[in-house]
Amino acid sequence: CALTSRPNCTCVKRWTKTEFHDSSPYPNWGSCTLGVFICLACSGIHRNIPDVSKVKSLSLSRWEDHEVQFMAENGNELMKSKYEAAVPVYYYKPTHKDCQVLREQWIRAKYERKEFCEPGGRFTYEEGTRDGMLLKRGRDNGQFLSRRFVLSEREGTLKYFTKYDAKEPKAVIKVDTINATFQPEKIGNPNGLQITYLKDYSTRNVFVYHDSGKEIVDWFNSIRAVQLHYLKVAFPGATDAELVPKLTRNFLKEGYMEKTGPRQTEGFKKRWFTLDHRRLMYFKDPLDAFAKGEVFLGNRDHGYSASPGLPAGTHCNGAWQYGVTIQTPDRCFLFTCESEGDQQDWLKHFNDVMSAQMSPQEYTSENLLISNEALRISQRLSGSMFERKLWAGRVGSYSTGELSPEA
Repeated sequence: CALTSRPNCTCVKRWTKTEFHDSSPYPNWGSCTLGVFICLACSGIHRNIPDVSKVKSLSLSRWEDHEVQFMAENGNELMKSKYEAAVPVYYYKPTHKDCQVLREQWIRAKYERKEFCEPGGRFTYEEGTRDGMLLKRGRDNGQFLSRRFVLSEREGTLKYFTKYDAKEPKAVIKVDTINATFQPEKIGNPNGLQITYLKDYSTRNVFVYHDSGKEIVDWFNSIRAVQLHYLKVAFPGATDAELVPKLTRNFLKEGYMEKTGPRQTEGFKKRWFTLDHRRLMYFKDPLDAFAKGEVFLGNRDHGYSASPGLPAGTHCNGAWQYGVTIQTPDRCFLFTCESEGDQQDWLKHFNDVMSAQMSPQEYTSENLLISNEALRISQRLSGSMFERKLWAGRVGSYSTGELSPEA
């Protein structure tokens, strides 16, 4: 018969964790066919696979005796051992904070397609080559057009072509320089993926999507699989636990701030900022292909710091008043935020990065980024034009930590 009572506290304690591998909201729902407890956001995904999962509210639904018994006998940890028995180490396990497409495909991969139940299976992400069409945003016109992408484990590259039958790729991207992160809100598509890579030691953004959520997540995990293969070859003595954090990563923070130029007398201009670990990039528009400039954030023991406010005497003519000052070994960068809360959040992220010890690779990256940007700028500017801009103080920025002469 139907119960007026619900799964009790002892039963719910068997939950211990919800769908995801980190702390998640307390589960208010349960799948009475899978025996797992889930949060509200994931209950909607489970409803979309009714042949696999039947969900009920823990507080509002009526539960049958056998359903309560089934939940008590199973629970998330036991079901995890069944449905996550063979998850590849490179596969991105989303948290409750990740976007819908990642969470949905994770749930479908586990319970609907049962991809990870049997060890030794061959995954689509490990085929060595992935070849297909993605909709890519044009660098200049902003239109999304179909482009062919080819990911090769053997070559360690991701290529894309303007036409399917084109003989030469438009770009050849080394997998060790790639980052990929889902950006549905920024791109304006629920399956939007931002791919970033280094081009001449500057960051290039590529924005893509696919109408199929499974297809775009498969591309994402295929990139991670190829990256892990590359890292295992490059660092044969490293463990999986050491290498996995070097795969794709989410940006630490993004949002608008205002900034002034290197002379600190220019007007404050609104820019979109992206903090990608030690690289602070700023753009005129969030969907720009290239950053207007980049700031490297080193360790605080080497002359890097971030503090609230602006230096005394700074003429702040912008709309925002909550200042942030980043000090590098040779110059300081001045920003303003819209609110005190935003200011404190940026400062927390900056100081967290600066408190972390730098790896040998990061020291190399710092030197290469600054020296190569200096070379690029000096080659672009010639003769008297270079001298005039140097006199105006617009080129000195590249020797002080900023990777662009523009404000």
